[in-house]
Amino acid sequence: MKYTGAHVSASGGVANAPRNAHEIGATAFALFTKNQRQWSAPPVTQQQAEEFRAACAGYGYTPQQILPHDSYLINLGHPEHEGLEKSRAAFIEEMSRCEALGLDRLNFHPGSHLNRITVLQSLDRVAESINIALDRTHGVTAVIENTAGQGSNLGFAFEHLAYIIDRVEDKTRVGVCIDTCHAFAAGYDMRTKETFEHTFAEFDRIVGFRYLRGMHLNDAMKILGSHVDRHTPLGDGMLGIEPFRLIMQDPRFDNIPLILETPDESRWADEIARLNAFAQQA
Repeated sequence: MKYTGAHVSASGGVANAPRNAHEIGATAFALFTKNQRQWSAPPVTQQQAEEFRAACAGYGYTPQQILPHDSYLINLGHPEHEGLEKSRAAFIEEMSRCEALGLDRLNFHPGSHLNRITVLQSLDRVAESINIALDRTHGVTAVIENTAGQGSNLGFAFEHLAYIIDRVEDKTRVGVCIDTCHAFAAGYDMRTKETFEHTFAEFDRIVGFRYLRGMHLNDAMKILGSHVDRHTPLGDGMLGIEPFRLIMQDPRFDNIPLILETPDESRWADEIARLNAFAQQA
């Protein structure tokens, strides 16, 4: 079963996100459970949690169809103690919010070394941060998103993801989200069936499909290996439409949230319908 959707607004309360997803024909969705531009927020109330769970049930969304995203402020690989501790506290709070809402995963960018420590030192901090968060929460999987490798960002190489996972103690609660734009910007080609198969064979060899907990389906504005994170609507960028057809017709990508983060929200319903048509052709 393919679950397709978009990162929808939770403006006015998280219970509005399932309705917003339903209105565009989505069978999956992503959301921020709090304002992503703020470090902290009041805890989820019992009423908020009940309303969110009821809305999800009413529209037919289960936790495996939902991919919440944490704040972009968080840097679990921060080189300085104060910044690292602030990020860890915020990440634990985000994990706890997911737990309260009945969600079973949290998508996050691994972080950045800020050119002040080595890549491996920063990756070690990310893994340690995940271990701390998993120890203080229950039932929520930490889902590491690959990045385009802009600036000093970690996670653009599959080896970075594998390095982190290898150092997480509870491997039942760690996973990855592959963003197609980020992967392409990082140098992983998937524009043809041959390059698509090669890239995901590498992913399976280095990381493993058993860790795949979600995907972001975005076309790329910039060329292969640019390390520039710029999304475009499906079929309008350098990736073209072929990789998205291949994803929708490949059972390895079943039963996880396949989430659009393309920049034109007015096209989301059409993009979802197009993706679903690819799946039906299979």
